[in-house]
Amino acid sequence: MKRFGTQGPVHPDRNYIVTRTEEINDFIGRVQEGRYIVVFAPRQTGKTTFFRWSLDKITSQDNSYVTIRLDFQVMRDASSTEFYRRLQYMMYKEMEHSFQKNGFNPEKEVIEFIKNIELTDSFSLITFWQRLSDILINTKLVIIIDEFDGIPTEVVSDFLYALRHIYLSDEPRFPHSVGIIGVKNITLLNFDRSISPFKVQDEFYLPNFNLEQVQDLLQQYTDEVGQSFDPIVVESIHKQTDGQPFLVNRFAQILTEELEILKTETISNQHFLQAHTQLLHERNTNIEHLTTNVRRNPKFESILMKITASEDSVPFNLRDELISELSTYGVIRKGTDGMCEIANPIYLYTILQTFKPTVNGLEQQYLPEDTNNGFLDYLNSEGHIQMGRLLDNFRDFIARAGYKILEVPDTPQESVGRHLLLSYLEQFVKLVGGFMHIEVQTGRGRLDLLITHNQRKYIVETKVWRGEARYDAGKRQLASYLKTEDATEGYYVVFDHRTNPDPRSETDELDGYLIRSYVIPVIQQQPS
Repeated sequence: MKRFGTQGPVHPDRNYIVTRTEEINDFIGRVQEGRYIVVFAPRQTGKTTFFRWSLDKITSQDNSYVTIRLDFQVMRDASSTEFYRRLQYMMYKEMEHSFQKNGFNPEKEVIEFIKNIELTDSFSLITFWQRLSDILINTKLVIIIDEFDGIPTEVVSDFLYALRHIYLSDEPRFPHSVGIIGVKNITLLNFDRSISPFKVQDEFYLPNFNLEQVQDLLQQYTDEVGQSFDPIVVESIHKQTDGQPFLVNRFAQILTEELEILKTETISNQHFLQAHTQLLHERNTNIEHLTTNVRRNPKFESILMKITASEDSVPFNLRDELISELSTYGVIRKGTDGMCEIANPIYLYTILQTFKPTVNGLEQQYLPEDTNNGFLDYLNSEGHIQMGRLLDNFRDFIARAGYKILEVPDTPQESVGRHLLLSYLEQFVKLVGGFMHIEVQTGRGRLDLLITHNQRKYIVETKVWRGEARYDAGKRQLASYLKTEDATEGYYVVFDHRTNPDPRSETDELDGYLIRSYVIPVIQQQPS
């Protein structure tokens, strides 16, 4: 039986796969035109598999192509001399493998020439390619360079000039086409915009899976095993992951292998909630990469918190080094309005958890002194959540804590209310045995928490105060969202950071939906 793959390249004979036919054909077309291409694809988006399939298809269609893939990650600490020595060895081994794979048997002296050439600088590299072109007549060399950011700083300019020299040479060009992957700063490649081989129009984005591709991937499992997925599960997987390949396959892996669901049973939304909770709290390589990357630069936190807290967000500007890095890592993306968005709800949840204090120092004040049974006081006699009372208490907790909320360690002021609400609800949900996750896809300004408990949904939307008009618009937005979730009531929490806040607790009915709203002050003066 095949499996959903999350460990390295996937193989059609062993794994369920997304063929990416359209993307492969697009990439091959650019290669055939001889373009020098910048490829944007964060880690664990399936790029190794994608390029293996693309290069295999190129050579199967036309045996005049010789394709090689280089990885500059091992170059990171190399000197200039060591860089070119390693480059020569990698090119020799890759070309030897490519010749064997394609059944191409060059003369012995060709192999010896490639094996024994001494590369010392960019000029010797140009000479090598020119001489190899004279030997391998009518052969088109295609080079894919992965982890290009690993190239030593002292050689990057000369190396790019060598590629530019070849790019501007007369046909046939050798290498015929070059693709580089993992560029933090696109301006690095456009050091001479008039004649750079890596022009902006030759950017290639390897997209996440769309909903149809996720449906097809899961259907392959159903066709083989017979176990079906409830359509809402498929849609929820795509919504929560935005089609990020590792996360999609990890979801499917948990559902089909780890939850021990009977194969005769349809995979339901309840199963999805269990898998989602497991994925949010486990340590897998994708989430570990994410947390490592967002901690890489102390300035990332303020940018990410502004993206999550502000409806105005941050312009998506790749000339800004911090934005470019976060985009390269796959943490953020460009929204339809040109502003930054967190890539998917799972990443948003992880980012909030990453920068949320482990202990905020206020946990003992969550509940009033006259509590009878702790958080269980907020379940009714039928075991359902009394969400209004629970949020009334959160409002009162903020008032009880007073100025101390400003003393929560390592927390940007605009994010402290949201962090406290997230911690408060997490502690409650864990105690009563429910599930909670973030629903809103972008994380810009608005944060929708979906709590599921005892077969009921509870939706809590949070924002930061941005004026009366936006406050009212948020209510209408929540009412519209309740309709899509087939819910009848929602809860709207707005944190007011003004010097003279206007606290409110009110209930409205909009389009038949009940909205309980709170405006909660979070900036208070410490007494003298």
